[in-house]
Amino acid sequence: MFKDKRYFVLGAAKSGTAAAAFLAERGARVWINDLKERASLDEAVLSDLESMGVTCILGEHGNPAELGADYVVQSPGVPYNSPPSARARAAGIPLIGEIELAYSVCRAEILAVTGTNGKTTTTALLGQMLRDGGRDVFVGGNIGVPFILHADSLRPDQLAVLEVSSFQLETVESFRPGISVILNVTPDHLERHGGFENYLAAKANIFKNQKASDRLILNWDDPLTRSLAEHAEARILFFSGKQELEEGAFLRDGALTVRAPEREGGLACGLVHRNELKIPGAHNIENALAALLAGWVMGVPAGRLRHSLRTFPGVAHRLEPVLEREGVLFVNDSKGTNTDASIKAIEAFERPIVLIAGGLGKGGDYGPFAELIRRKVKYVALIGQDAEKIRRSLEKAGFTRWAYAEDMESAVRQARDAAEAGDVVLLSPACASYDMFRDFEQRGDVFKEIVRRVAGKEDCHGSEEEKRA
Repeated sequence: MFKDKRYFVLGAAKSGTAAAAFLAERGARVWINDLKERASLDEAVLSDLESMGVTCILGEHGNPAELGADYVVQSPGVPYNSPPSARARAAGIPLIGEIELAYSVCRAEILAVTGTNGKTTTTALLGQMLRDGGRDVFVGGNIGVPFILHADSLRPDQLAVLEVSSFQLETVESFRPGISVILNVTPDHLERHGGFENYLAAKANIFKNQKASDRLILNWDDPLTRSLAEHAEARILFFSGKQELEEGAFLRDGALTVRAPEREGGLACGLVHRNELKIPGAHNIENALAALLAGWVMGVPAGRLRHSLRTFPGVAHRLEPVLEREGVLFVNDSKGTNTDASIKAIEAFERPIVLIAGGLGKGGDYGPFAELIRRKVKYVALIGQDAEKIRRSLEKAGFTRWAYAEDMESAVRQARDAAEAGDVVLLSPACASYDMFRDFEQRGDVFKEIVRRVAGKEDCHGSEEEKRA
């Protein structure tokens, strides 16, 4: 299948290097190309690839047509209209993504989760539910572990739970999950996709190959997401945090409830009260309902689902408590990389908020974000490339309690000085991280390190109710 074929891998980050190693191990002739210079990439990984016979083309755009490539493997972080991609399309060379490549060799059943916001939390929670239910599960994809690293070693009795991004989905050809989940779709990555319609189309690719025997889980409360049901062949199931549904997952008297004909004659089953969840915020109730519905369809016993919902701690960099010092709670929400995500983070707290925001913008409108800040936030420290743009939106909304910070340490110090006992210092940037950091994980890690150094060594403590407040 791969031996003696010629593959041009575009992008030398996690997905690209994993795909290159996978192909080289199977006898393919492989080139890997990245516009970054070698010094900016992982030297140990590149050296390992070269020892396997992979040719590295770095610091320039390669030309897969000139090399006689049979296929181009496009990494998620590389724009679809990049020069090497355009050259490949002009030459009629097929472009595939790492997810598509992994799917071609995977024998396990696949559950895939996407959405503008919440997909990491939902993927991780669903993975825990299935494990708690006794299944052997691989959790990966956009959540951090490339699918290609494990795809061909998974057995038919195992499950692959994947977080998939719009970047990964735009190159889908045959990828077909047995269960797919779309949590929500709001404007994001518009600079990458060239507009909202293209972004929405990429998200919809998660179900484009599904059949009537498959399941598509959609958010009833999001009209745009709900409308995608009209274009799907799969059986549709909805979840809602706002109203009781005839079928699906919903709240009944505050309890997470599921009613689906796949199990127990379609009878409703209330599992846990919303206040029993460890993950804060109304958006996380939606995420929990989506995971619950998928777990229910997969046959996880009700008692195991209840246990997972009560014990799931959340994920790093998403409303992650760092520490509490002198009554001030410091929270890392570095994964808030767009305005919708950061709006949800702000809405998750009843306590007064001191916010750190800014970074590399994605072409969206900061107006609604600024209006919420005016109502709920007492002070904002602005960082990064879009600091001035956010500042203009804040002042247009009538909010003046802001200041620029030249780096993360300055921002943390400003926030600490502005906060009082009972407040939350919240890093939720509403922007990507690439202007100042390698990725949102590094941004969150830097924030946590500075908080522990600047605010004190005391670990985050207090009751779960205090942490959620």
